[in-house]
Amino acid sequence: MHTGDERVIARMRPHARVLVVPVLVLWACAGLAMLLLDRVDWPLWNVAVLTVAGIVVALLTVVPTLAWLSRGFVFTTERVIIRSGFGGTRRETMLSRVHDVTVRRRGLQALFGAGDVLLSTGGDRAVVLSDVPSASLVQRTISELLGAQGPVTPERVDA
Repeated sequence: MHTGDERVIARMRPHARVLVVPVLVLWACAGLAMLLLDRVDWPLWNVAVLTVAGIVVALLTVVPTLAWLSRGFVFTTERVIIRSGFGGTRRETMLSRVHDVTVRRRGLQALFGAGDVLLSTGGDRAVVLSDVPSASLVQRTISELLGAQGPVTPERVDA
């Protein structure tokens, strides 16, 4: 049921702690490359060092960062939109279909206040918002939006 006055409540990405390892790899590669440059008397040594460092940085820093940037959540007054991949998958869940909101925390998620937010819609599986920052706040906000919608009633059509 679309009311026409849908507003965006929040836009967010998964928790940024997944970028810690790529940043450490970037620093390690830069430091190691600077240490190894001009250490061997071989004309292609510097090219080899920079090529290996570039490949490692591309695979272990750029790719994970782009993967993180391509994922996101949008919360509106009527639905939750999950986006993954640049121009790729987009999944929408109408809040009118959600009847339960749960937070699940695993590993370091609890330490950082993150968690997986599960939206139960009555289907086989819950819709999972993975690694949401401030998961408890997101759960409360969605619950408040569900309470504000009230019971769903069919619209009356007059002929």
